[in-house]
Amino acid sequence: MSNDLEKKAHVLLITGLPGIGKTTVIRHVADGLTAKVLRGFYTEEIRLHGERCGFRLVSFDGAPRVIAHVDFPKSCRVGKYGVDVGALDDAAPLLQPDPKADVYLVDEIGKMECFSDCLVEAMRTLLSYGTPVVATVGARGDGFIAEVKRRPECELWEVTRANRDDLPARIAAWVSA
Repeated sequence: MSNDLEKKAHVLLITGLPGIGKTTVIRHVADGLTAKVLRGFYTEEIRLHGERCGFRLVSFDGAPRVIAHVDFPKSCRVGKYGVDVGALDDAAPLLQPDPKADVYLVDEIGKMECFSDCLVEAMRTLLSYGTPVVATVGARGDGFIAEVKRRPECELWEVTRANRDDLPARIAAWVSA
């Protein structure tokens, strides 16, 4: 007997405190899924003289976009960073459902990304699509961050210092199950 409650969640959300290693986990998952067709993106810090000065979004085809920087106008900001909403809008097509994709990796659903209505809507569509999605999500936040955590197709795992080294293998097994 099968019903909707018995269906496996097809979205795995990875959360944890800032700096705990969520992005590192996603990058290790990507490295381990070489036989899969990946879509999505990860974020990385931009550093100058050892100091973090911004963030770059990198798609799995390698195309980078600077999404936040200390030198950007502060009309949309998170902390000391101005957020380039246009660059985030331009990244929304990376989340378009693709029948060739085996899995989507998304780093991250966070405050910066939520400034882009285009990216949020693309993520909503992707979450409903059915292809496996592994996404990092802020530990705190309201609006879309809270909404995504409540969705029935989502399962939530927390990254801790104790489990972060084992998570990439566990996530790869989850994707392949």
